[in-house]
Amino acid sequence: MMQLAFPRSGDGVATTGQQAELVGLIDRFAPAEGRQATRIGPLSLMRASAPTPCAPGIYEPGLGFVAQGSKITMLGGDTYVYDPLNYLVISVTLPMVSQVTEATPEKPYLSLRIDVDPREIADLILEGRDGIAGTGVDRGLYCARVTGSLLDAVLRLLRLLDAPQDIPVLAPLTLREIHYRVLGGELGYRLREVAAVNGRTQRIARAVEALKRDYPQPLNIEALAQSLHMSASSLHHQFKAVTAMSPLQFQKQLRLHEARRLMLVEGLEANTAAHRVGYESASQFNREYKRLFGAPPRRETGLIRAAPA
Repeated sequence: MMQLAFPRSGDGVATTGQQAELVGLIDRFAPAEGRQATRIGPLSLMRASAPTPCAPGIYEPGLGFVAQGSKITMLGGDTYVYDPLNYLVISVTLPMVSQVTEATPEKPYLSLRIDVDPREIADLILEGRDGIAGTGVDRGLYCARVTGSLLDAVLRLLRLLDAPQDIPVLAPLTLREIHYRVLGGELGYRLREVAAVNGRTQRIARAVEALKRDYPQPLNIEALAQSLHMSASSLHHQFKAVTAMSPLQFQKQLRLHEARRLMLVEGLEANTAAHRVGYESASQFNREYKRLFGAPPRRETGLIRAAPA
């Protein structure tokens, strides 16, 4: 089998012409406010005509590219700024807070997101060689500089929206190239670590998946660590290095976000939603919900429902 040589990060800087084309494409294909799906499943587009308040959310693995404007993402005590010069990589599921900081009606915030396919990453790694090795367990979120070759691949993906008949054949090839370019970037080793079968970061990714699957159940840290062939102390340390929180804090955020979804989407009462996600104490649920979302559950969800569409 032919082996792939991952590109190095110095493969040319993105040009103003590339950025201008990206702005035009997103502006055309995302005319409405908010996040919008596209004909290409892993690709979604975002538009905001004004800065947004800080909003907590659960973010799945993906790549974020800003064409115009600026956005910040906060995880733990760290703030990540990404704008047209930088792209954001989320390598594991993370509860984070984000905010659009630069946007006007005349010059809206425009961005795109591409879901990361772990199978594609693993396939590329199996075919690859001379990858940059990681030195430890790294945070599952990072920003990197956009290169000209990476932005060229992103542009070709968006151009396919004008040729829907070509999407089934060409979109998978272009998405594969985008994964390939990111893996070859200056911090691409951090994404490779997540897909490495026996890597330490991969073990934390499996812990995250277990917590997502079993979040309503009481957390047994010893059993979780044993299933990953780790000690409880090692799991706690490495989990916090990747996600900026302990497994218990991570589980709590999963529960609160799911309870919020149950109230907003399925119309459940706060106490019923709290019980559904694993809370036994309504007062504890109300207290922790207010700490995360800024208001008690009934008030916060009521404000969202009353807000203009």
